[in-house]
Amino acid sequence: MRRSLSLLISTFFGLTLNTAPQFRVNLFTQIHEICFHGQGGYDWNTIYNMPIWLRKFTYHKLQEHYTKQNEQQEKANSGQKTTLIDSTGKVQSPEFARGKKPASYK
Repeated sequence: MRRSLSLLISTFFGLTLNTAPQFRVNLFTQIHEICFHGQGGYDWNTIYNMPIWLRKFTYHKLQEHYTKQNEQQEKANSGQKTTLIDSTGKVQSPEFARGKKPASYK
């Protein structure tokens, strides 16, 4: 019977048979997100072979960019009434269908 020289339970940098698959999924998810949301600026091999610190930096910068973009889009859409259903559940016809001209039309 073989006995470990280390008193620590974790062996190889904390990876165990239970946690290694999750780290692998996280790695490939991060690579996919960078390649997909990088809009063609990155290919899979480049991201896979990129140093970990640079891949994490790139991932977080892309995440920041899209978060800001979503916030700006929501802010722009918040002032507009986009639904034609009122609070009672009835469908309202749009203003142009009622013969009214938009306020900004001259």
